[in-house]
Amino acid sequence: MTCQSCARLQEENTRLQETLNKLEQENKELRRRLAAYENPHTPPSRRLIYPKPRPRRKGPRFPGRPRGHVGSTRPTPSPDTVVEPPRKNRCEDCGSPLGEPCLVGHRVVEEISNPAPRHVVDYLEHGYTCTLCGSYTTSRHPDCPPLGRLGKNALVQATLLKFQDRLPHLKACETLERTYGLTVTPATLLDITHRVAGWLRPEYTAIRDRIRASPVVYTDETGEKMDGVKHWLWCFTTETDTLAAIRKSRGKGVLEEILGEDFDGFIVCDGWGSYPSFTDRIQRDWAHLLREARYLAEHVDEARPMTRALHRLYRDLNTALLEDPPPEVRARIAGNAKRRLRRWLGKEYGDVEVKRFVQKVRNGFHHWFTFVTVPGVEPTNNRAERALKEHVVQRKIIGTFRNGYVFSS
Repeated sequence: MTCQSCARLQEENTRLQETLNKLEQENKELRRRLAAYENPHTPPSRRLIYPKPRPRRKGPRFPGRPRGHVGSTRPTPSPDTVVEPPRKNRCEDCGSPLGEPCLVGHRVVEEISNPAPRHVVDYLEHGYTCTLCGSYTTSRHPDCPPLGRLGKNALVQATLLKFQDRLPHLKACETLERTYGLTVTPATLLDITHRVAGWLRPEYTAIRDRIRASPVVYTDETGEKMDGVKHWLWCFTTETDTLAAIRKSRGKGVLEEILGEDFDGFIVCDGWGSYPSFTDRIQRDWAHLLREARYLAEHVDEARPMTRALHRLYRDLNTALLEDPPPEVRARIAGNAKRRLRRWLGKEYGDVEVKRFVQKVRNGFHHWFTFVTVPGVEPTNNRAERALKEHVVQRKIIGTFRNGYVFSS
């Protein structure tokens, strides 16, 4: 027979165990939600919790340039015109004649001209009928736009205000009216951007063809809303060209569409599975790898030695490639680097997060050292991420696309 105290303790233990299980489930769910804001790839501006508080400054704060910094002044340009002030004939104090000025000073000022006002042009269009075959043809001035009542310069400026200056449609309309006296509505400005995009389609195709022919392409993707539904904004960039495309899919079909099924160049990318399913000629992004390792080391002590080893390996590789060694030396450097990485991946780890990270590095093992053996391939995907930033800013301004014009390609 169990005593009453033991029975009470067993009931209390059962109740506490149930409470513990419930708290563990809640903790797991909260960690899952927090991962959307706190992960290795979250920019500091979106982080809710900073793991390392800023140290308090000792002593007075000196804003502006650092002490000892040698400042620079904008050079004075050569004047295009000389403007004289009105002559003074008499002294303001006694009224005596002044004669010629005894001193001539100079104040060189940079000025901008007033914007040219809107002007209306009547473009004549000549029609001709062939006297031999009867066919009809027309002659139009090259500055005349093919459609609409707005000239080419107006279309270009409206598009630049929207996408280069990042102005909403209403603010772009106000700027056109204030600057040029041209009155358009937001709906007209939206139609202008669609019209210009259609006229630039040949240039879009030419950029795509140059990217397909490039030996190295840097690519990245991010989410994009279309009428509230998530789509994907893809960015493909080389040393000279950048192409963006919004698609419903994040799969390899987009890579086949943009790069072509017979693409034989190298892709620098992150660890998304669509890339290795498209090609094996890949360079994985070391910036992602080191960022994840650093984040893991801040939370798990077991990951610190491996994190330091990865950073040391990356520095050694970049140092070894500074003098652009020949192919046989590059192959030897890559072989040594793989052996160093295998030693760390072959160790036994106890933490679940560390094991997951190690498995992630193993999965892309053959794609970490492409930049060592192939000249011209960069070890990070920073080029694509920088090209993607402008579109991310536009995404924040727009919020979501409200129609299907974005898929007109």
